[in-house]
Amino acid sequence: PSSKKPPAYQRFHTLAQDLPPGLSLPYKFKVLAEMFRSMDTISGMLFNRAETITFAKVKRGVQDMMHRQFEERHVGQIKAVYPTSYRLRQEKNVPTFGGKKSEYQLTLEPVVGEEEKVGGRPHLSASRLLERRREFHRNLVNIVKQHHKACLAALNPPMVVPEEKLTRWHPRFNVDEVPDITPAELPQPPQEERLTTAQEVLSTARGMLPPKMEKALANLALRNAEADAGEPVVSKAPSPASTSRALKGVSQALLERVRAKERQKLEALLTRDAGQEERVAMLGRLPAMARVLRGVFVAEKKPALSMEVACARMAESYNTQMPPGEMEKHLRLFAELLPDWVGIHTIRTDTYVKLDKGKDLSIITERLSKALKEAEGL
Repeated sequence: PSSKKPPAYQRFHTLAQDLPPGLSLPYKFKVLAEMFRSMDTISGMLFNRAETITFAKVKRGVQDMMHRQFEERHVGQIKAVYPTSYRLRQEKNVPTFGGKKSEYQLTLEPVVGEEEKVGGRPHLSASRLLERRREFHRNLVNIVKQHHKACLAALNPPMVVPEEKLTRWHPRFNVDEVPDITPAELPQPPQEERLTTAQEVLSTARGMLPPKMEKALANLALRNAEADAGEPVVSKAPSPASTSRALKGVSQALLERVRAKERQKLEALLTRDAGQEERVAMLGRLPAMARVLRGVFVAEKKPALSMEVACARMAESYNTQMPPGEMEKHLRLFAELLPDWVGIHTIRTDTYVKLDKGKDLSIITERLSKALKEAEGL
């Protein structure tokens, strides 16, 4: 019968097409893959609600999910890796909060097949999102494979390994040195001609205006030209004297301390590795999590909770979706930074989290903010 399901090896064929574990991606490629996943999730929700997907909406959502900057160049990189994932256009008269309808905005439209329709209109399903995510990952691996192939050809003697048999990178191939993906060119808003001076209006509309109006515009253009010729050119750049006047009364020692702190901040920013970036991101979430954690223990009315229960309650209450494993990392970081407030105890085969509910939450938040500044090198 036609209603009979196909065999499992056909229905779940894509699940078996994963890549070998040895073909790891550079950290920046993994971040880009996570940006694509977040961008696809947000675009899918808006697309299925028949909303116009603007870059401004996607940017705000991706930054909330990842706590990272998301710019148009990242969209260009995603387009370069997976060209058929989105149609990009510049559109105007798109309703937005706080923006002008007349302004052009970059809009995105996920590319879906004709067979993917629900209720007569295209629909981006969860299985299709997963398939797109895997396709993006495969394309990233193929990009790294091309650089790996060039590395093998440069060896003495050169090596040739079939790509389908490749299970891990050559020891001399530094994956993290793979160059950034060159962003694809994005659609740009058309250049609209704007008339700003009387001379421009006169030259554009000559012969179309009444004689009196043409004469008035000609006189105005003549007066403007004479005024421009008679006025000296004044530089808009602030002079050193004006800058020094602005800092008048500020002690030299304070200025030196501020400049030293700025240098220290820049040095920390330039030398921060991936592990430090992750720790800084986790520390940035802890102040908000501290309030949630205290609320969980107050609601449960218990001095200690199992790690599984604590992670589950935190995941339910925290405003950003997070898997239990990631939530456990944050709880252990609490115990590392504030052992007098959060304690983690292993009893036989179970792990328990204990919280001192008598501590002042404002002091806890202040200590966490201090730890974040130290991690950022401030």
